[in-house]
Amino acid sequence: MTKQTAVVICPGRGTYNKEELGYLGRYHSDKQAMLDVIDQYRRSQAQPSVTELDAMPAYKLPVHTAGENASALIYACARGDFAAIDRNKYDIVAVTGNSMGWYIALAMADVLNQHSAIELINTMGSMMSGGLIGGQMIYPITDDNWHEDSAQKAQILQWMTEVNQQPGCQVYPSIWLGGYLVLGGNEAGLKAMEQRLPRLQDRYPMRLYNHAAFHTPLLQSVSDKAFARLSQNLFQRPALPLIDGQGRIWQPHSTDMTALYRYTLDTQVVAPYDYSKAIEVAIKEFAPDKLIILGPGATLGGATAQVLIKQNWHNLSDKQGFIQRQQQDPLILAMGMEAQRSLVSR
Repeated sequence: MTKQTAVVICPGRGTYNKEELGYLGRYHSDKQAMLDVIDQYRRSQAQPSVTELDAMPAYKLPVHTAGENASALIYACARGDFAAIDRNKYDIVAVTGNSMGWYIALAMADVLNQHSAIELINTMGSMMSGGLIGGQMIYPITDDNWHEDSAQKAQILQWMTEVNQQPGCQVYPSIWLGGYLVLGGNEAGLKAMEQRLPRLQDRYPMRLYNHAAFHTPLLQSVSDKAFARLSQNLFQRPALPLIDGQGRIWQPHSTDMTALYRYTLDTQVVAPYDYSKAIEVAIKEFAPDKLIILGPGATLGGATAQVLIKQNWHNLSDKQGFIQRQQQDPLILAMGMEAQRSLVSR
């Protein structure tokens, strides 16, 4: 069998939802050693284990979306999925992720060993357990065909400039997420933006529950705390190329470890995360046969497809063309979707 090449994409916050409850039990009950490392660390922090959280009889929004729980849960699911990829079918040529998925990507590329990974991910996820700093909301910047609306994008940025000139208001681009812009800011800034953004699809602008103002200057204190709590000794050279939230590639043999440490705990904490750029670099520099999105959830599929359309990857030109391609010979395989999972896992 001829192997296909794949870039693996690691999920961010908000991907372990009600439908994902029991994900570890369904797919990864055979990976007890991996789960034990995570659970033992969590118990040492007086936190519920991911096994317990995943096995709860009902999904509880305040519990499962809290940063200190969601981050470890999503990491455990994604790590199990990465281990389940059939390496006889796929040669993994690079790893990237969205937002918190950057920490998971570091683990998948062996920059962090299993013990270092849960320490970093749990520490960063627990930084605001005493109270969130600011919030996030999401808004589309494409039309119904998934073509970017450059005029709308420019208008949103103009409104942000206006809002930031008002006393007490702060709002920033947080994540460039394919056909969406995620905004991060304080309550006054987000409210002022909500007053300006036209209501779309009876959904947007949509606040993201239990999300802070990630990837904005409002999180400078979190970056400072991270440096105080997490040593550079946790990091080692990557075993796989990593694509970060600025589109930079960190190669196994040429990575400046101090620079990678600083990017992880400073730059991407307080500056916008450009997921769109990461995917653009992934397809242009590595030309993979497939993009494999680790579970839980499959919410990154649409955003990733929107980047492929913008780049006209494999002649994709609109939403309908992408859907047809996915039915015939999929370019994106989301392990959170049963039908696509069967094409990836052993």
